[in-house]
Amino acid sequence: MTSSTVSPEALVEERSTFLGRVTGSPLIRLVTRRLLVSVLIVWVISAIVFALLAAMPGDVARNQAGMGASDEQVEDLRRQLGLDQPPITRYLTWLFAVFRGDFGNSLISGQPISTLVAERLPVTMELVLLAFVISLAIALPVAVLAARKPGGFFDRVVMVISMILLALPNYVLALLLVVVFAVLLRMLPAIGYVPLSEGIIPNLVSVALPVAALATPLVAFYTRFLRGDLVEVMNSEDYVETARSKGAGPWRVLWQHAFRNSSFGMLTIVGLNVGGLVGGTVIIEQIFAMPGLGVMLLQGALSGDSPVVLVCVIIFAAVAVGANLVVDLMYAVLDPRIRYGSH
Repeated sequence: MTSSTVSPEALVEERSTFLGRVTGSPLIRLVTRRLLVSVLIVWVISAIVFALLAAMPGDVARNQAGMGASDEQVEDLRRQLGLDQPPITRYLTWLFAVFRGDFGNSLISGQPISTLVAERLPVTMELVLLAFVISLAIALPVAVLAARKPGGFFDRVVMVISMILLALPNYVLALLLVVVFAVLLRMLPAIGYVPLSEGIIPNLVSVALPVAALATPLVAFYTRFLRGDLVEVMNSEDYVETARSKGAGPWRVLWQHAFRNSSFGMLTIVGLNVGGLVGGTVIIEQIFAMPGLGVMLLQGALSGDSPVVLVCVIIFAAVAVGANLVVDLMYAVLDPRIRYGSH
């Protein structure tokens, strides 16, 4: 029985070679470059938002101290809140604190913003994720069925309904949902939120209307976009005609050829719409009294609580930028022919 030994030098060389192949791959370079760009974008957004908040009229210290407070009391409160420093100094102080994981305190309540975010972020993320999943789960099969027979009865009905839904602003749609399902039918609650810890069914019932208000416009938009792209691919691409000439059935041509090609355009649209979906929660949460990040952002803006507004905007921006990063990575996985390494 023979045994072979490997020297430590050989192990180090083999590990270095492996790490060099991994870190030098186009996918790793793509991820690194996109992450750096994403961080830069979020940083620029934070600087712009801070500058806009600093230029807004109003005196938070005066409002918080009360109109009956003396000038000395207002100035003392302003020093306590750090508002007596120049804007650039306040921004750099805030930025360095964020790098340490400290988002600061609310100017109004004095609570740590990280605590407020931890309480409200799950509500907003639940609304966004449910609306996103439901919109895709409905739009994809409806668009495929409509593209199966362009100009048919089902296709015409889908196009008319989607056009009507796209013409309705989400806040108008939200109010219509409340009137129909909460007031007339009394099937769902109009306001309020039940945490997931109190039961899955009560939780889903409490978020049904706000999720429907967020998802419905997306269903209409995704359906129209994907249906149009599928019809164009079915009528113009040579590989579709080749598949048909080889005896492939209509459904096989639609799913295996046309849908695969149209999925790239759909990915782009989905990634771009994530920011709008997250931003839409500001209005929807206010209408349905959801204790989410959107309500926190709106209340902070109305009260002049700039640290709260800044953190909320940064979180929304990070979600939107992260979604586009995921789309870029999915491009690289789905289509290896894309030479990211040269871009």
